[in-house]
Amino acid sequence: QVQLVESGGGLVQAGGSLRLSCVASGRTFNVMGWFRQAPGKEREFVAAIGWTGGTTSYADSVKGRFTISRDNAKNTVYLQMNSLKPDDTAVYYCAADQRPFGATMARVGSWGQGTQVTVSS
Repeated sequence: QVQLVESGGGLVQAGGSLRLSCVASGRTFNVMGWFRQAPGKEREFVAAIGWTGGTTSYADSVKGRFTISRDNAKNTVYLQMNSLKPDDTAVYYCAADQRPFGATMARVGSWGQGTQVTVSS
């Protein structure tokens, strides 16, 4: 079975850091990334990374603060989030697709269940 499982969410004060992890099982994926959805808002793209890790893209709102990486030996993608802001509060979803890299992951083949990130003050 193809499955994406996120971990690492939690509650943190503004300016703090969190690292999200997503483990894929059942197959490997060309592009992996992260989306987020805040209450009353549409799901938005956050970051994506290609197979080799050399190609990445970020939403303007997180550029310079978030870093995406992957470990293909572990079939895992990470999102290091620094300098967190209250506006970063959302459910963060791992995403993956077998298609070639796209800057905003317009197509997503598989989704994780999401992990809550809450940034206070």
